[in-house]
Amino acid sequence: MKDAENLIICTPADSLELKQRRLQLATFTEIGKALTSSLDLREILNIVMEKISDLLHPKNWSLLLLDEETNELRFEIVVGKGSEKIKDLRLKVGEGVAGWVALEKKPLLVPDVAEDPRFSSKADRVSNFRTKSIVCVPLLTRGKCRGVIELINKDEEGGFSEDDLLILTTLADYTAIAIENAVFFNKVQELTITDDLTKLYNSRFLHSRLEYEVERAKRFKYNLSMIFLDLDYFKTVNDTHGHLMGSRLLMEVARLILSMIRNVDMACRYGGDEFLVLMPETSKKNAMMVAEKIRTAMRETVFLSDEGINIRLTGSFGVASYPDDAEDKDDLIHLADAAMYRVKNSSKDGVAEA
Repeated sequence: MKDAENLIICTPADSLELKQRRLQLATFTEIGKALTSSLDLREILNIVMEKISDLLHPKNWSLLLLDEETNELRFEIVVGKGSEKIKDLRLKVGEGVAGWVALEKKPLLVPDVAEDPRFSSKADRVSNFRTKSIVCVPLLTRGKCRGVIELINKDEEGGFSEDDLLILTTLADYTAIAIENAVFFNKVQELTITDDLTKLYNSRFLHSRLEYEVERAKRFKYNLSMIFLDLDYFKTVNDTHGHLMGSRLLMEVARLILSMIRNVDMACRYGGDEFLVLMPETSKKNAMMVAEKIRTAMRETVFLSDEGINIRLTGSFGVASYPDDAEDKDDLIHLADAAMYRVKNSSKDGVAEA
């Protein structure tokens, strides 16, 4: 007979804890497989959302990503009561519990926010929600904070525990690596199709996309129009103010063009100070109207005002359309370009059609 002291007796509490540990292990394994098999940021965040709810049962929770340009945290995912009201809210790094965690790059458990001076009630005021307890962890990769995950008020009685903080920290480690991979992948993708300076599409993307759009227009029997634009006297800007100011001027022109076209239109920096706008399902008449609007807006805009230079600028525009003018993609570019040069070699500051 075995010594009674060596017997292991499983109590109901032990059994419950064992089941919980198994659930956690299975969840971590599942998360690891899912996150490392995807490079889609939205899919990654949806996986995180689902698993956090399964494991930790918060009433509200959010995932905030760091906007490096503004040094602010923006709500990428918000789940729970009042979530719609705070999704557009932004927090400065250092502001509130989430901001403190992003700044210090340390996890934080706050059992009672009323007793913690780091807590900010900004989100509560906007959402009419009352925060009682918080657990918040940073999303860290290579010592860099990419954002935070913040859980608010546990479903069960009582606040969050140290075990919850440990579980969330483990989840955050998986998530941070997956987010970094997705962001890096997206940047590589962007570099292959966008112009480094203006962030418009580049000519490589244009030629590949144009072939697709011409075939689509042919199949569905609609018009595909193109605006070709060249800046007038741009060389004078470079010669007078330097290439740095010339580059900034191109960036401002790109922003102006984007503000004047639809989301379905594609703006491209074709090379140097030449720009091109591809307009699916658009007649030549309507493309002419858009070109005229861009020309007028450009003429009325004071460029490089932040630099104290205050430049006035004009452009020469050419418009062509498939199938009215062109028979294929090369023909479309050639005809729009030729129309632009007719303006360039005569009056400048005008719009011509093929």
